[in-house]
Amino acid sequence: MPTPARTLIRDVRVYDGARVRERADVLVEGDRIAVPDRARPADVEIDGTGRTLLPGLIDAHTHTFDGSLAAALRHGVTTELDMFCLPANLRRQRALAASRDDVADLRSSGVLATAPGGHPAPLMSLMADGFGDAVGPFDTVSRPEDAPAFVAARVREGSDYLKIVIDDGETAGSRLPVLGAATAAALVAAARDAGLRTIAHAATAAEAATALTAGVDGLAHAWWAEGSGAPPTRELAEQAAEQGAFVVSTLSYAEASGAGRPDRGAYATEVVAALATAGATVLAGTDATPFAPLHGEGMHRELELLTTAGLTPVQALHAATAAPARHFGLRDRGRIAPGLRADLLLVEGDPTRDVTAVRAIAEVWRRGVRQAR
Repeated sequence: MPTPARTLIRDVRVYDGARVRERADVLVEGDRIAVPDRARPADVEIDGTGRTLLPGLIDAHTHTFDGSLAAALRHGVTTELDMFCLPANLRRQRALAASRDDVADLRSSGVLATAPGGHPAPLMSLMADGFGDAVGPFDTVSRPEDAPAFVAARVREGSDYLKIVIDDGETAGSRLPVLGAATAAALVAAARDAGLRTIAHAATAAEAATALTAGVDGLAHAWWAEGSGAPPTRELAEQAAEQGAFVVSTLSYAEASGAGRPDRGAYATEVVAALATAGATVLAGTDATPFAPLHGEGMHRELELLTTAGLTPVQALHAATAAPARHFGLRDRGRIAPGLRADLLLVEGDPTRDVTAVRAIAEVWRRGVRQAR
């Protein structure tokens, strides 16, 4: 692992996760951000004129396989929040993220909670465990009484949070077994007893309503269809805001998966707009896979789509930095402040005015290590 240099970034515009400073110095010392001190020489000085320094981006919804973390970091995504990873693959990706600084960091739900034969069982042939590892059966949940044992198994495997699937397959043109409301509520209660946050996969507004009623901390998607008996989008957005539940946008997924069905992306965009109007927390996430959206690159598109939905560039950047760090308990990142991890992204131009500038990457640091460009 390379030894981080003492690096001074001079005269740079800084978006620190909360506000914009038009001109500042930022010092990286070891793996941390330090108080700038021009009296002591730095090993490396970088001119930030005309550039913007951001916290490393956090993708709040990915599916991580071999090669994913390296691809993410090349695009300035310094942390991925994985939403389904089988044990062998998760052990391999965790070891990689812990031992190397040329890949993004990782947090994961591990095995998600779904009904026997429920989503994502039909996708498992595509989502092979690490592209080559055998994909065997994984734990499922049949009834509320199963919840404590299921959650305990996830804790033993080192899951960072619990993902709960409430999806009957209708939006994919099929009918699948699905967790009932009582089982979802039991999983939320068991997870809270174990100190885990909960996030629900729900494809429709009706399923999102079930998840919010169960008390989840957040939703893994902006829902992209209505569903039977669904409340109005505005009402559901207001419920999320009142409960303090976040919603991961995944607009790039809605766009990529809506080939021939552009209504899916348009519907999800309207949902994000309603959430923003209601004051609900929107987190930037892509649902990146090895296929589409792509790791890292998908986050750039996600930020653009968030602004299409009505967020300002600064709000979109907040959704990809400080907001996911706060809601997933990552207290050491997502902001630029002394003492925090030096996970940083330097870009040409000003993404606080034109978010597409995040594509013009000049430098990336992960844990203080400057990445080869």
